[in-house]
Amino acid sequence: MMVNKCTHPVWPGIQPSAGRRVIARGGFKLPAKKSYTLFLPPAWSGRLWGRVGCSFDSSGRGKCATGDCGGSLFCNGAGGTPPATLAEITLTADQDFYDVSLVDGYNLPLSITPSKGTGKCSYAGCVSDLNVICPVGLQVRSRDKQRVVACKSACSAFNSPRASSYAYDDPTSITTCTGANYLLTFCPHH
Repeated sequence: MMVNKCTHPVWPGIQPSAGRRVIARGGFKLPAKKSYTLFLPPAWSGRLWGRVGCSFDSSGRGKCATGDCGGSLFCNGAGGTPPATLAEITLTADQDFYDVSLVDGYNLPLSITPSKGTGKCSYAGCVSDLNVICPVGLQVRSRDKQRVVACKSACSAFNSPRASSYAYDDPTSITTCTGANYLLTFCPHH
């Protein structure tokens, strides 16, 4: 299930890993304070993120200020343009793996909370608003330049492959759980 606790709408984007199927056409609008139940098939893996500042016409064409997936409401397998906070999840027969990653930068606080599972089913998330402390060189500003809407990863901003952070370099950042339901929350502490 996805819950939007932000004070503004979020357009979730969903990108399956290679060979996995597209869920919910890859994207939709989730109004503030609303939730949406997503059914993931067994053995599914992929990434989910929130797009903000979007406007789409009746045919689903448009643009998002952050996390845009090719100017379409339905990402249909396309990834989001960094910077975007990513939730990464892999479901397997005996264990699920999940984490919240800033490898593509940051745009929204995001958390994953498992329920009814067994194993090391801990909370994963990045819940601070990193936009308020984002260094000037990494800031992505709103159209009117008044606010910081996202924070680039240092790797993409400076194009320096030597200083990359990989999702699997820290075993404690990947959480495992078996048979759980997962709650993905945008802006968890609002």
